[in-house]
Amino acid sequence: MTTRSEPETVSGPVSERASGRGRLDPSLSAITGERRQLINLAYRLLGSLAEAEDAVQETYARWYAMSRERQEAIESPGAWLTKVAGRICLDLLGSARARRESYVGEWIPEPLPDRAEWMHGRPGDGRGDPADPADRVTLDESVDMAFLVVLESMTPAERVAFILHDVFRYPFAEVAEIVGRTPAACRQLASSARRRVREARTPVAPTNRQAGVIRDFKQAWEAKDIAALVGLLDPDATMIADGGGKVGAVLHPVAGSERIARYIVEIGSRAPGMTLLERSVNGRPGLVAQHGGATVTVAAFGLADGRITHIWAVRNPEKLRPWTT
Repeated sequence: MTTRSEPETVSGPVSERASGRGRLDPSLSAITGERRQLINLAYRLLGSLAEAEDAVQETYARWYAMSRERQEAIESPGAWLTKVAGRICLDLLGSARARRESYVGEWIPEPLPDRAEWMHGRPGDGRGDPADPADRVTLDESVDMAFLVVLESMTPAERVAFILHDVFRYPFAEVAEIVGRTPAACRQLASSARRRVREARTPVAPTNRQAGVIRDFKQAWEAKDIAALVGLLDPDATMIADGGGKVGAVLHPVAGSERIARYIVEIGSRAPGMTLLERSVNGRPGLVAQHGGATVTVAAFGLADGRITHIWAVRNPEKLRPWTT
């Protein structure tokens, strides 16, 4: 069975692709061995673990719907699975754009916990399912929340072409088969997407420095120290909350350091007994708010020059499933 390591960074190498590096035995173990790669691809394409699971499930359903003869006639099952998953994700992205126009409030990609918190089970309970899909997603630069938010600004074709080529290193000839356009057109799509990423990118501080800023922010929040919070926030900082209409959340972005500071202090006052925990969110230092033992908010942060520029607070309980204790 062909194996691959995980994608390293947006600009870095991805080891052996799904296509063509030896024929896979179309047995159950060989085919299901592709699942990790497919989950990694689908999450980056869709920004939702639940939708990624559905896409991969549909991919496998189509494989097993074929006769044994048709399966054995496929030269590279791994490439076939990737092509089908990519097309399914492309279709889902098109319909998702329409659904998100009617979404209540702002839509934020689904946050993922650090794998270490799943090594021995879900955070806080010492148990958990070791096969949970959240544990299959490699946390690197291409799942950073700021990066996923930029991906949301792309057209479905741009996103698929960019992720397949720049992150997973598929050649444009293979990308074209998935996107349904010429290799030259896919090259242009990826170039346009790459430009969006460059324009939005800010220098990334070392993780320990980021963690220090987030820790100071947590302590200032717990102390309800508005002045300290304002000092940790960029004057033009933006906070976006995602409740999906299922829980209370501000429907529009909160802009400005003082407005954000006052808003989150007010939130804390409304939920006495809320506990803030330092956690890795999509591979970066973040915060998790728990109330009554349940995770109610997962916050990811964007930083520049030692100050917080963005806060993405996910409150929609459907997106917090990997964080449920």
